[in-house]
Amino acid sequence: MVKYSLVGYDGSDAARRAFQFAIELARCAHGRVRVVSVLQVTEGGADACALMMADSGTRRVQELLEELQAMEPDAASLVDVELIHGSPGDVLLSQIEQHGVDHIVIGHTERGALARWLLGSVSSNVLARAHVPVTVVR
Repeated sequence: MVKYSLVGYDGSDAARRAFQFAIELARCAHGRVRVVSVLQVTEGGADACALMMADSGTRRVQELLEELQAMEPDAASLVDVELIHGSPGDVLLSQIEQHGVDHIVIGHTERGALARWLLGSVSSNVLARAHVPVTVVR
């Protein structure tokens, strides 16, 4: 039985659907949900680097929790929230061992072939490398 699901959350509609799926699963299984928001720095991303250095993350974590509670009022009692800097796929996969995650829920966003080639696909990366069950929510 799934006890600790991980959701990569970026505020998109796909991420919201993934979060709501994970919350329903947690309620049914008496489990918890770990929500991770990843701040990714790309090459040449000076603005993002400056934001990383200036932002302690505390304010963003609180805003994220409030956003989740607006969707699901009991979220505070079911979720752990963290803001992490890094590559989304690598960050999500590292959570498995670090926090005992036994299931990953990710949202799927339709992109064209060119966008997938240029930007990559977090869901494809996680699906290819995860050693726990992964649910992709459309």
